[in-house]
Amino acid sequence: MRRFFIFLTTFLLLFGATSFANEAVLIDFSQLAADFPADNPTENARTMIDFSAQAGTSFSDAERALMRTSLALNNWEVRLAPSARRIMNQSLTMAREVPVLETARRFPGDRVLGVRVNFPNEPFNSWASIRPPFEIPAYMRRATIDDQGNIIEDETDRHGSRFVDGFGVVKNVGILRTVSMTMYGSNFPHGIEIVLRDHNNRDQVIFMDYMQFEGWRTLTWRNPNYISDVRQRALRPTPLYPRASPHVKLIGLNIRKDAMQEGGDVIAYIRDISITFDRAVNEFQRDIDEEAVWGIMTAREEARRTHEFRRLGTIQVLRYLESQLMHPDM
Repeated sequence: MRRFFIFLTTFLLLFGATSFANEAVLIDFSQLAADFPADNPTENARTMIDFSAQAGTSFSDAERALMRTSLALNNWEVRLAPSARRIMNQSLTMAREVPVLETARRFPGDRVLGVRVNFPNEPFNSWASIRPPFEIPAYMRRATIDDQGNIIEDETDRHGSRFVDGFGVVKNVGILRTVSMTMYGSNFPHGIEIVLRDHNNRDQVIFMDYMQFEGWRTLTWRNPNYISDVRQRALRPTPLYPRASPHVKLIGLNIRKDAMQEGGDVIAYIRDISITFDRAVNEFQRDIDEEAVWGIMTAREEARRTHEFRRLGTIQVLRYLESQLMHPDM
C-alpha cells in the first residue's frame, strides 16, 4: 500500500509538471498557397476578406471585386527600416510563394514563404519587417467562397475561428512555453525574430536565432520564465463565465542586420511556426448553456470583429485607390 501511495504521489507530481503545455500550429505557410480563382489562382480562399463594404457608393461591382484580398503568400509585404528604405533597395525587397522541389527529402511539393531582403551596403544596423497584407483578425467567422468570389460567413461560428488551425491565430493561450519555426537557411549571419500580439494588444518580439545554417532547420525559443513545477505557481480561482478566451496571433517577422555584416541580398524561406502553451481557461462541460442565456461573449466578440473589419477595410480601400493612380503596366 505504501508503495502504491509513493507511486501515485510521484505520478501526480510528474503529471502536474508536464501536463500544462498544449501544442498548436500558429501559421502553416504551406496552407496559404493561391487557390482562387481556379483558372488563374491569385488568392487564398480560406483567408479571403472582402473590404468593399468600407468603400463609398461610387465604386462599381467590378471595382469592389478588386478590393478582396487574402493571406496568399504573394500578398505578404517586406519593408525595410526607414534608414534603409531607398528606392532601389525597397524595390528589390519582396515576398514570394516558393515551391519546394518534388525531389526534396523534406516537404516535397509544399509551398513556402520566400523572402528577399536587399540591405544597403553601408555598415550600419538595419532590419526588415515581414508582414501579412492585413493584420490577421482574431474574431472573424469561418466562411465559404462561391464561384464568383462572394464570401458567405458561417453564422453558427460564434467564436470567430476563420484564422485558427494554422492560419495565424491560436485561441485559449495562457503562458507561452516554446515557439518553434521551421525554415530553410542559406548561411546568412542575420538574426530572425517573430512578433506576436495577445488579446490585450501587447506585442512580444521573440528572437529565434541566427540564420547561419544550410538546409531545413527548426529554430526553437524556450520561455526562460516558464514555471514547470505546479507547486511553485501562484494558484488562484478565476470566474469561468463570462471570460474572453485569450489568444495570440502572428503580427510578422523581422530580419536583423548587424553593422558588421555585409549588405546586399538576404534570402530566407519559412514553412511554419508552432507554439506550446498553457491553456488560459479549462474547457469543462457545464450543465447550463450560459452563452445561450446571456449572449455576453457573442456581443463582445461581435464588437471586436466589427472594429477589426472597419480598421482593416479602410486601409485596404486606400491601397486600392492608390493602385488606380499607378501606371497600368506596374
